[in-house]
Amino acid sequence: MGRKKFTEEELLAKRDELIEMYSTQTPKSRKPFVLTKRERKLLGIGRDQGKATLRFAGVAPRKVKIVLDLIKGKPIDEAYAIVRYTPKAASEIIYKLLRSAEANAVNNFGLNPDKLYVAEAFANSGSILKRMQPVSRGRGNRINKRTSHITVVVKEKSEEEA
Repeated sequence: MGRKKFTEEELLAKRDELIEMYSTQTPKSRKPFVLTKRERKLLGIGRDQGKATLRFAGVAPRKVKIVLDLIKGKPIDEAYAIVRYTPKAASEIIYKLLRSAEANAVNNFGLNPDKLYVAEAFANSGSILKRMQPVSRGRGNRINKRTSHITVVVKEKSEEEA
């Protein structure tokens, strides 16, 4: 029914071919090539980045995206400066996420903190908390409190990108 599972020797023998198949874009009409978590770990996919995710942040995604768009593609030091002095509600949250992503990259994967840059930063909508506010004539109006899932990915800038 599913795809054949590779042994460790087969994975290492076909390493370059599998990584290329995994990273290529597929058209919507075709199913993308997927590796299991074990296979990704053996091939070393994802070990070149630090990632931090915050779920159910109490800020609407459209407000978070304004700040995230400012720091995408910037070096980590410049991203810290931008977020630190941006007067938005999401700035403090994103500052902490940046610090966490940098710590994950440096401590878990041994990346150089001087060469890090913000590779990806995005916010998706979380659940909507519905609150009732009393209004006249004994009625109630609904207020939507939007939450968001924020993800920040930092990578090491290679020599050809610099």
